[in-house]
Amino acid sequence: MATLTEKEIENKRYLSSSSIADNTLVLILAGGRGSRLYEMTDRRSKPAVYFGGNWRIIDFTLSNCLNSNLLKIGVITQYEAHSLLRHLQHAWSFLPRERGQFVDMLPARQQVDESMWYRGTADAVWQNVTIMKEHYKPKYVLILAGDHIYKMDYMQMLRDHINSGAKCTVGCIEVKRSEADQFGIMAVNEHLKVQQFVEKPADPPAMREKPDSSLASMGIYVFDADYLYSTLEREVCRENTHHDFGKDVIPRALEEGVLYAHPFERSCMGRNAEGSIYWRDVGTLDSYWRTHMDLVTEHPQLNLFDNQWPVRGLPTQSMPAKFFYKNKSRRTLDNSMVSGGCIINDAEITSSVLFGRVTVDEGSVIDSAVILPGVSVGKNCHLKNCIIERNCVIPDGMQIGIDQQEDAKYFRTSSSGEVVLVTPDMLQKREQAKTK
Repeated sequence: MATLTEKEIENKRYLSSSSIADNTLVLILAGGRGSRLYEMTDRRSKPAVYFGGNWRIIDFTLSNCLNSNLLKIGVITQYEAHSLLRHLQHAWSFLPRERGQFVDMLPARQQVDESMWYRGTADAVWQNVTIMKEHYKPKYVLILAGDHIYKMDYMQMLRDHINSGAKCTVGCIEVKRSEADQFGIMAVNEHLKVQQFVEKPADPPAMREKPDSSLASMGIYVFDADYLYSTLEREVCRENTHHDFGKDVIPRALEEGVLYAHPFERSCMGRNAEGSIYWRDVGTLDSYWRTHMDLVTEHPQLNLFDNQWPVRGLPTQSMPAKFFYKNKSRRTLDNSMVSGGCIINDAEITSSVLFGRVTVDEGSVIDSAVILPGVSVGKNCHLKNCIIERNCVIPDGMQIGIDQQEDAKYFRTSSSGEVVLVTPDMLQKREQAKTK
């Protein structure tokens, strides 16, 4: 019988899921504003934005961690963090710390000097290195963005990282070459070792067997902890640094020959009905709205009802949704998601997502809309292709998404002109203008 070498024994031990989990710290970068969501992020960071009827955007990343059995998690926060911190306290404080499991909050603490917050993604991690060394002591560090919608088994990525002998591994996804100028793009060899990495290139490198496609960074990184510490220490001392993983740290790993890629195809746990992988950056009004529309198709692009890879959020005890129709001819509810506590009276709801405690009064029509919690829609309204912010009160007879010129006077229209964003402040200004 063949005997295992010492190295094979060591690799086998480290490749067990429990050992990898025990030796891995997850850091979620959740401090971004998400400025292209405009007023939706005036009072909350992008990861705290509502999504899907019952969740916040960050719940997808956190659920991936939970389902991957990676339960040592730090969430790095900065911009307008109160809503996010409150959500984490209420929804994600259940992990037993006595078993070494936690979701810790790591807000910016102005450690470099009193006026300096996190200067970039790499600096956000660097300013927490002392805590990582003294309290967490990981062998591997998994760095994630907290503002994308997808399902992924991070454990598979960690196994691939260990097997490859990499010091740094980048999660990557195939994108159209024509759209690659929005991403960090890489070229790899047959062993997935990265040979080229460029940020948002005008002439992106194509995949070897797919000339119309490029390999894009997902902003997901696995590092050997010791290599991460030493790289960040060197990077912080450099002049003209951006303090950024994509612009500074990843190119350094490429120069040193220790950078590998992990195709999302290998670890994706959320595929559409055709079997294609699903990953969305919901950083614009158009993409936020379209991703919600993906949820209400006949065969949803992302299955939120999958018990094999569930998405956890804030458990709430709400009243059931209620539908009351006196006028039988208006009894229309089609291809929509309606959350608990909603009350629909003689209204038509089509291809829309309604969050909790939304009321829609008689004669109103809701079509291809995203309605956030606590919204009240009056009688005989018509809302189409719109996002209605939390706690808006839509007066009787209002039309939104019907007349673009009228919408543009008071509301926010997306860059494509397809989607209208409405907030309580906008409605108030509209009423003031109407009464003058």
